[in-house]
Amino acid sequence: MTVRKKALIITYYWPPAGGPGVQRWLKFVKYLPDFDIEPIVYIPENPNYPILDDSLLNEVSADLKILKQPIYEPYKLAGLFSKQKSKTISKGIISEKTNQNFIEKIMLYIRGNFFIPDARIGWVKPSVKFLSEYIKDKKIETIITTGPPHSLHLIGLALKNQIGVKWIADFRDPWTSIGYHKQLKLTKKSELKHKLLEKQVLNSADQIIVTSYITKLEFQNSTDKPIEVITNGYDVGSSEKIKVDDKFSLSHIGSLLSKRNPEILWKVLSDLINENYDFASNFKLNLIGLVSDDVLNSIIKYNLSKHVNNVGYVSHKEAIKYQKKSQILLLIEINSENTRCIIPGKLFEYMISNRPIIALGPKASDVEKIIKETNTGHYFNYDDYNSLKTHILNYYNAFKNGTLRSSPIGLQKYSRKALTESLSKLI
Repeated sequence: MTVRKKALIITYYWPPAGGPGVQRWLKFVKYLPDFDIEPIVYIPENPNYPILDDSLLNEVSADLKILKQPIYEPYKLAGLFSKQKSKTISKGIISEKTNQNFIEKIMLYIRGNFFIPDARIGWVKPSVKFLSEYIKDKKIETIITTGPPHSLHLIGLALKNQIGVKWIADFRDPWTSIGYHKQLKLTKKSELKHKLLEKQVLNSADQIIVTSYITKLEFQNSTDKPIEVITNGYDVGSSEKIKVDDKFSLSHIGSLLSKRNPEILWKVLSDLINENYDFASNFKLNLIGLVSDDVLNSIIKYNLSKHVNNVGYVSHKEAIKYQKKSQILLLIEINSENTRCIIPGKLFEYMISNRPIIALGPKASDVEKIIKETNTGHYFNYDDYNSLKTHILNYYNAFKNGTLRSSPIGLQKYSRKALTESLSKLI
């Protein structure tokens, strides 16, 4: 009988947390036993999750060992001053600078300079104290920390220094180069502290995992430690047949933050509606997820409101249904050098929905590379007005002819099980 290796996964996000952050390790944990590795998951006992999705609890095995320790959440205290602002900031929705009120500015300053690297820093010391004894007692050889929140990597750093356990640091997003980092009103001293902590983690972990090729290149400038790219992926879902919309529906699934506001797309859609009565009578824009006021105001500005179905946040199961029934799937990223490395987890689920993808983002991004490689849609930059308009019209004509569909190639390597096999080799 094969003796399974034990791997301790230290994560903040876990069901019933919703949103993309929970999916990655929920799926890795699901498939690790298939590769003779026993996962043990360490999570906070009383977290302040900004989004909940109880349906994900059904994916957690009854046999899984889960450890919990209490966590102090400053977002709960912040909610006493402004519950709404505290909730939106914890979800990652930060208003444009010109639209921030005094309370939001103060909260961002405190979040950035008093809680370094993030608001979960208070969980580090009690976690190290508890886990150091547990790891030695249970003879665990490998620990894995996953961030954000990047404070969890400091748990790994302390355990590495104290007991010498093998440590894998998984970066679902970058640290100091992530988009919202510059919005935290950091002092020079705080900025330096972030960078020093990041460098410590990158040079102390035995193995680093990143989700994009550009992040790997960025980190290679700071460390000689081995770095592996393991992207997010798709899981084998329900075979339930879902009828595609009768309308020409474009759907964005996920958060549309203030800076993720593709005015070029709103203008293209507005112009097509004004120029083409048939298009106007068939077009529908679905927004599934959290949408900032800045984005909603832009939609009003371009007279798109009557075509919009603003659904709000739905469970992951419901989101998959929207993916499968939509005519076109929208993938929107902030037009910034710092977002070239961001590969949203939903991209991979989009790719197996058999619906074409329209993606907008910065030039030379990893998303562009994957979409071209898999033949799952078209990628546009924020100055591609004519090309974007032409492709949407072509897609509309295909919709009218009943020939609008996706023809993907080479998707198997992005399955959650194949990705977990790559992870198992590192463990």
